[in-house]
Amino acid sequence: MPDEIARLTAAVALQGGASSDFDLNPGMVPQGLTLRPAAVLVPVWLHDGAARVILTKRASHLKHHPGQVAFPGGKRDAGDASLQSCALREAREEIGLAPDRVQILGELPAHVTVTGFTVTPVLGLVRDAFEPVAQADEVEEVFTVPLAHVLNESRYSIERRLWRGIWRRYYAVPYGPYYIWGATARILRGLADRVARCG
Repeated sequence: MPDEIARLTAAVALQGGASSDFDLNPGMVPQGLTLRPAAVLVPVWLHDGAARVILTKRASHLKHHPGQVAFPGGKRDAGDASLQSCALREAREEIGLAPDRVQILGELPAHVTVTGFTVTPVLGLVRDAFEPVAQADEVEEVFTVPLAHVLNESRYSIERRLWRGIWRRYYAVPYGPYYIWGATARILRGLADRVARCG
């Protein structure tokens, strides 16, 4: 799949494009928001002639974002040498993906979340066979979505829900039974925009 790899490589090399949960809600930016560094892995799995994005469904008992679709990732720990190291560590812990199975293409623009994180998405390729192992206490399910689906800008919609008494708008890109929305959908939408710019 050289064409997909070339498009992703070109997309990650583009400058600019930072995003946030406030892009569609400019009046909701809290005063004095302290941002903590975090990273997620955007794993594109090249297997059996297809390119798919690996995602997780968070466990329903978690305090933060229960049941939501997310990339493997989390806050940067003191022992993480870099944000890429953070993303790879979290992917190993959450879905059993060994770091040496990932070819890093680069970092996408940071995304600021309403929960106070500045999240750096790390785009990586996963080749050949891979058997996910979900982290029992955090991950309810590991699943994949065709890369073509999330790179198709027409698949995205802007929806809204009531949050702390205020209507909050967000991107969504559903796939089958999976409702992909919020920061995860916004990061994927940013990637779709960049790939489109590369032609």
